[in-house]
Amino acid sequence: MLSIMLWSVVALFPVSEIALSIFKRADAASARREDRGSLRLLWLMIALGVILAVAFKWVPAARFRLPGNWDQLVALGLLVSGLAIRWLAIVTLGRQFTVDVAIHTNHELVQRGLYRWVRHPSYTGLLIAFLGLGLAYANWLSLVMLMVPVTAAVVHRIVREEQALHSALGPAYAAYCARVKKLVPGLF
Repeated sequence: MLSIMLWSVVALFPVSEIALSIFKRADAASARREDRGSLRLLWLMIALGVILAVAFKWVPAARFRLPGNWDQLVALGLLVSGLAIRWLAIVTLGRQFTVDVAIHTNHELVQRGLYRWVRHPSYTGLLIAFLGLGLAYANWLSLVMLMVPVTAAVVHRIVREEQALHSALGPAYAAYCARVKKLVPGLF
């Protein structure tokens, strides 16, 4: 039963991301796009990471199992938690959330909800969900092959996003950055 739940969430993960990509693009009439290819790079690195993770899953020397079903339970917990964090961040941003980096007319600096503790909770949730996916493969090489390209692409995207936000929001965003970490409260 746990395995079915885990792989059901794994299957729903890309469906939710594809739905976001279809329905949450910036409107050219009300937003200035600042993406500069970061969305394309992110999707490319996700695809590369998943392909590599699946390929390396079959390397027997890198497999691991936790006692009982703990590896599946931890993977499921991380996936669900990561997706919950991501979607809570998206809902908090409301109309300002787009899959492409964009600055809206009358763009507002959101500092409520999860944004009180981290500047990019949507990416924090995404990385936690991918960590869960990597653990679901129960293979250290798969985990590394998934997380390295995805994390690199997310970091690149954060740089693009922060450039756009600094440009649009100026000192208010600089003050926010001075007191709130990017991805992990109090650390980074």
